[in-house]
Amino acid sequence: PEVRKMEAEVVQMCCNIFNGDAQTCGTMTSGGTESICMAMKTYRDWAKQTKGIQYPEIVKPTSAHAAFDKACHYFGIKLVEVPVDPVTFKVDIAAVRRATNRNTICIVGSALTYPQGVTDDFTELSKIALANNCGLHCDNCLGSLMLPFLPDAGYKVAPFDFRVKGITSMSADTHKFGFAPKGSSVIMYRNFDLRHYQYYVSADWSGGIYATPSIAGSRPGAIIAGTWAAMMFMGKEGYISAAKQVMQMSSEILAGVRTIPQLIVLGEPAMSVVCFAAAKPSLNIFNIGDAMTNRGWSLSVMQNPASIHICVTYIHTRDGASSRFVSDLRDAVEDVETAPPGKFKDGMGAIYGMAESIPDRSLVDDLAMDYIDALYTA
Repeated sequence: PEVRKMEAEVVQMCCNIFNGDAQTCGTMTSGGTESICMAMKTYRDWAKQTKGIQYPEIVKPTSAHAAFDKACHYFGIKLVEVPVDPVTFKVDIAAVRRATNRNTICIVGSALTYPQGVTDDFTELSKIALANNCGLHCDNCLGSLMLPFLPDAGYKVAPFDFRVKGITSMSADTHKFGFAPKGSSVIMYRNFDLRHYQYYVSADWSGGIYATPSIAGSRPGAIIAGTWAAMMFMGKEGYISAAKQVMQMSSEILAGVRTIPQLIVLGEPAMSVVCFAAAKPSLNIFNIGDAMTNRGWSLSVMQNPASIHICVTYIHTRDGASSRFVSDLRDAVEDVETAPPGKFKDGMGAIYGMAESIPDRSLVDDLAMDYIDALYTA
């Protein structure tokens, strides 16, 4: 009973943080992927029952998380991808409008996008969703419990929560900037009726009535309790304080990267993701990532376009971290520019270079599956 109450309070706290009303509700999940999968399953079943849609589609920007692709694969939903603006990296609104049709069950937007850390234009996406009577999902898994506190920390934030009329669901990873244990996320809906389509009930099973709110049957109470404890410990003032420190560090790193002429920042960061690419094709950005790894930094590799990003977290707010990062990045660029042939032949540059050169993308899929198989070799 105590863990049940903790989960209910975690969900209610999140609904309040994202400016829901008395009808706003949700459940906890094991992470952002499950939250996204649950939302897409919900829209599929809602659209089938209320609109008679037999061939459901979702409209998703290319920048939105691959978990939406996974959800479509799992639940038999057609994935319609639309491009992003090549300068802002926000979703192309005109493309969304053209792609939306009578089979569209949900439009997807991100706050933030994982690759470049920008926020899609939810005001315009909302207009399209309302005009087509379809869902609008805001994936706030990366924005987590920091993005909603940025205004109180002194930073401007584009509209992205339940105050935007057309948004009907949101996902938020409490295990990121909520500082909860790994394996903790919340999926929220605008009203109770919509949430009911997420549930699964088997009323006639010989083992008794079986009913679950999400994919899992058994769920770890320790993670629920840990999430509740983290949120209670941090409180509003704690989250605002963390936001100020992370954003200060992000601003310093962003400014520093922009002083390196061989690099170019992609998009205008909405929070704490700083994504950058090589300013000229002859400079291998993935090799720069390897050179930064050799200096103790953990950066993420992006593709289409080739780039790397740093997601600034609370651990980066230690004294001097931003200046060390920029200094190391400058040295890494020089290291790559002056490197003898073959120095980075075993790094990410070689791997992604090979992957990009393979015209049959199914071969890349096979290689990835072989890698996963290798992980299960005892």
